[in-house]
Amino acid sequence: MWHWWSGLSRRRRGLVVAVAVALAAAAVAVLVPLLAEDGDETPGAAPPDRPGPVLLVPGYGGSRESLSTLAGRIRRTGREAQVLTLPGDGTGDLRAQARVLARAARDAVDAGAPSVDVIGFSAGGVVARLWVATGDGARIARRVVSLGSPLHGTRLASSGGVLAPGACPVACQQLAPGSALLAGIGGDPPVDWLSVWTENDRTVLPPDSARLPGAVNVPLQDVCPDAVVVHGQLPVDPLVTGLVLRALGTGPLTEPDPSDCAELRAGS
Repeated sequence: MWHWWSGLSRRRRGLVVAVAVALAAAAVAVLVPLLAEDGDETPGAAPPDRPGPVLLVPGYGGSRESLSTLAGRIRRTGREAQVLTLPGDGTGDLRAQARVLARAARDAVDAGAPSVDVIGFSAGGVVARLWVATGDGARIARRVVSLGSPLHGTRLASSGGVLAPGACPVACQQLAPGSALLAGIGGDPPVDWLSVWTENDRTVLPPDSARLPGAVNVPLQDVCPDAVVVHGQLPVDPLVTGLVLRALGTGPLTEPDPSDCAELRAGS
């Protein structure tokens, strides 16, 4: 190789170097987009100003009816909204439920959507957390909103497992504080996240189990001190609906304060 190189004139050496540089640049130009398409799991890759469809994940038990009103309100803004059907009766392995969310999100992107927004009610927020932490949610999700979600577990699940083990199926066990599933999805979320809860919650105990480091955390009573909302009312409460609709916009995800109370309730 050296004999070949040393035998070239200075002009030919310059030509060879120029060709090599051009070929390397062309290879980079081709490979970088391909790598981004095939394997880029960079958090926040979903374009913030191009919202796609909204996927709503029911809570423990899988009742789609609990989210139908909220889905209808979102559709009236012109957005596509789909309430997912969870496997079985919605009390099985939350990882299986996360796979349903993953398939729905992937189907939406494959159909041309730039991203998806996800709303998880109660345990549905844990399902969304699981998908973002262990699946491709960090790349596909634009924003996630969780409503009264036991992101750190609920004492109700622990009590159920102790008092009536047979009445606490897999999802119930996974929602107990300190469960292996919850321990495996800690840390700040890599996407924009709004977590909303009510201090009147008697299902998620303590209610601020919904607090997620790195998210915009909103107890309803910090916005409207007179709010009296129990767990099951979260998806239909006007204040919650106003918060959700604002979060689904393209503006920055910010924490509201009491001065926003009337506007948020009226905007639902």
